[in-house]
Amino acid sequence: MAPEASSASAEVLQRLVSFDTTSAKSNRALVDWVLGYFARYGVTATLVPDASGSKANLYASIGPAVEDGIVLSGHTDVVPVDGQPWDTDPWTLTEKDGKLYGRGSCDMKGFVACALAALPGLKSAALKRPVHFAFSYDEEVGCLGAHSLAERLMGDVPRPRAVIIGEPTMMGTVKGHKGQNSYEVVFTGFEAHSSMTHLGVSAIHFAGELIHFINRLQDEFAARATANGYVPPFGTMNVGIVAGGTAGNILARECRLIWEYRQVPGDDADEARRRVQTHIDEVLLPAMKRRHPSASIVMTPRFVVPAFKGEERSEAEQLARAWSGANDSSLVAYATEAGIFQGTGVPTIVCGPGDIAQAHQPNEFVLKSQLAACDAFLNRMIEWAER
Repeated sequence: MAPEASSASAEVLQRLVSFDTTSAKSNRALVDWVLGYFARYGVTATLVPDASGSKANLYASIGPAVEDGIVLSGHTDVVPVDGQPWDTDPWTLTEKDGKLYGRGSCDMKGFVACALAALPGLKSAALKRPVHFAFSYDEEVGCLGAHSLAERLMGDVPRPRAVIIGEPTMMGTVKGHKGQNSYEVVFTGFEAHSSMTHLGVSAIHFAGELIHFINRLQDEFAARATANGYVPPFGTMNVGIVAGGTAGNILARECRLIWEYRQVPGDDADEARRRVQTHIDEVLLPAMKRRHPSASIVMTPRFVVPAFKGEERSEAEQLARAWSGANDSSLVAYATEAGIFQGTGVPTIVCGPGDIAQAHQPNEFVLKSQLAACDAFLNRMIEWAER
């Protein structure tokens, strides 16, 4: 059944979940709805579209145009549901036993819904400090929209005091996370009959050699790890996609793989790329060309998400802990847009409703009690902004 009408956050969430904003698709229908929502309260929002115009960031401000405001940041895209065994329609918010099921209900339309539901309270409050809304596109595929959003927002509004990234943390506070760098490598070999391997070069075989090297590099990073509060306490590497070949009896002409490196804050974010590129240039490519001179290997970056290096007792952490009631702040391995906003020089913290364990899962849900906790957090923020 639909969420209870008494819950403003759940009502907004119901509408947000109904928009299929899978990263491969446009988010403009959702963004246009949010524009209309702001307009109903007399708030003007600004769009920051991508080059194609099919996707857009959005930001808006409420309150006086002064410094020391709060930024409420969230992303509008979600991961695919393809191939997942859902028990309910993922695009229809469904309530059962205190849980609200739907794609993005946890990651992270729940926070966006709570922020939007706070709009009537913000409009009626005697704000002495502003509250800024910042909603991005394509976070799930590398935080692609957040860079331009952070740049435009920080150039347009007086310097905020803190940025709240509302990723699911069960309303705890997260003060640091690893970065994420992603790369695509395309191997081009030379086709030949599989009985005549001396006449060609298999792109798949050499892609396998690179995967082996990446595994050994991961072991090296693990061996030199020191205690730092992260789990695991070292930079991790993963090959997530391997695709190539046309038939079982043909040496593959092409193979494509995508790999990533998630570095601990403070580590050399470019080390893994340099080491992999050197192995390609000095070992793999010469070996391929010895078999056929037309062979090639090309590695290109897909995206870079900077690590979020927690600052001890930053203003953002202190405020978020006061509003959430959290006793301490944690470090996490997953990446968010926090490092991008922190790069603008404004103290940043991650705090939002829902459990990260539910993110990207079939039957994703957020507890109604978590939305209520986020509502209470935002009410305390409003009280602070009135002082």
